Amino acid sequence: MFDVSKKRHRLRIVIPAFSAFNIYSGVANKTTALGPVCVATAANEMEGWDVEIIDENNISLYCPKTDSGETDHNFLQEHRPADVVGFYGGLTSTIPRLYEIARFYKEKGVITVAGGQHFVEDNIAEALNSCVDYVAIGEGEETIKEFLRAIEGKRDVAGVKGLAFLKNGQVTFTAQREPLADFDKTPSPNFSLVRYAKIKIYPVGRIRGCAMECEFCTVKGRPRCATPERLLEDICFLVETNNARQFFIVDDLFGQQRDETIRFCNMLRDYQIRIGKKLDIMVQIRLDKASDVELLSAMRQASINTVAIGFESPIEEELEAMKKHVKPENMISLARSFHKFGFLVHGMFIFGYPLKEGASVKITAKERVKRFKKFIRKAKIDTVQVLIPVPLPGTELRHRLERENRVYSIRDVGWEYYDGNFPLFEPDEPLTARELQASTLKIMGKLYQFKYMFMVGLHIFSFPILLFFLNNIRAGWLKWYRPWRNNLLRFGGWLIMRGWASEFKKGKFFQKLKQAQERLKK
Repeated sequence: MFDVSKKRHRLRIVIPAFSAFNIYSGVANKTTALGPVCVATAANEMEGWDVEIIDENNISLYCPKTDSGETDHNFLQEHRPADVVGFYGGLTSTIPRLYEIARFYKEKGVITVAGGQHFVEDNIAEALNSCVDYVAIGEGEETIKEFLRAIEGKRDVAGVKGLAFLKNGQVTFTAQREPLADFDKTPSPNFSLVRYAKIKIYPVGRIRGCAMECEFCTVKGRPRCATPERLLEDICFLVETNNARQFFIVDDLFGQQRDETIRFCNMLRDYQIRIGKKLDIMVQIRLDKASDVELLSAMRQASINTVAIGFESPIEEELEAMKKHVKPENMISLARSFHKFGFLVHGMFIFGYPLKEGASVKITAKERVKRFKKFIRKAKIDTVQVLIPVPLPGTELRHRLERENRVYSIRDVGWEYYDGNFPLFEPDEPLTARELQASTLKIMGKLYQFKYMFMVGLHIFSFPILLFFLNNIRAGWLKWYRPWRNNLLRFGGWLIMRGWASEFKKGKFFQKLKQAQERLKK
């Protein structure tokens, strides 16, 4: 029960752990999610509230743990009791863990609230029947403040916009909340609220929303932008207070506001010159931006070193199904344009995308793997991520596959498998579900190999030799750094894939898959 007599209360926001070791595990313990930090920062400004974030994917040795290695929430609640616990539901694969922790706090009499991209349509009722008292719909900075005031008894919960809760056993929705438009009114994200974490890569952002309307994506709507000055302020603050050097700009498409993006890059360049330090920044960007020489030049001068690009597939019919307005034959030359400017290219792919009814691509798994490998080699992509299509809740892709009776039942293949590493639906012929998963490992296995451990050592010894022949430190560094960095990442990728394969063998996924396929046939 909420004790209104207390002079101070505590809000704890939990980012649930991944259900198992996966390809994201390597970076998850170096960063955190931006959304929960923004919500926690807004709540932390309220009088009478202390706020903390527990990111279960990034916890140091100081964090109390159970014998099984999980975060010890019983210890946390005994030593720092929370009055309200919020849960980040932005990753569908973490939902089973979210419900598990919610059940623990609910049994302790703590008020629970959850939000994130997973909670749409029928999943709201699922959450409210899984020990979550309230579901926040949409962006949470304003909702959390109104909600906490309501919990204090200073207003009616039914008057809080953007909430869902059970009333007489029925899901009840409050008035809809409009998306944020003026981000300069919100406080800068306070990463010191993330307890026990060792953050090396700081997520920052300027633009919310995306106008691309990809079938498989949950991010929709007109892009809403903060000013370049605001993003620069967030970066400067982290550099000066946390000694931050690495940043990931989480905007779905960097450069949506071209002129403002160039202005931001120029300001960031000038800032680094003034402080005499170089940053290391990664962004997500559209492939067609490769033709914008002025933009790419400004990005490089601003220390944007890595671009993550959604190539998705080298198969034209699949690109059309995804609503990707690009031809495979143009993608290779565009990718190489990024290389000419010195960017490291991280390619993101989806293998075996399901085509719409009437479309047909009779390509075997072996031939598809061959095409993917050839494309990656010709495009000179430095690192890759190849995932299986995920029919996420609320997406057009899920709706389409459900109409076609192709999605495996959650009763058999649960939310914990929704991370892009497992087949979740009946694929197009001649592919099989087992081939989907095996093929992604084959493609990434070509790039991520044990041999790169030796290549790292060879490149270290080759550096002084390269400098001697080039007689130019800067030119020598640039020529040496890319292959050294790629070899290091590819060896690290081999370690991650090896760990993931080991964890996968321990599970019983294919037994569950067989049950799911049999259920579809009934």
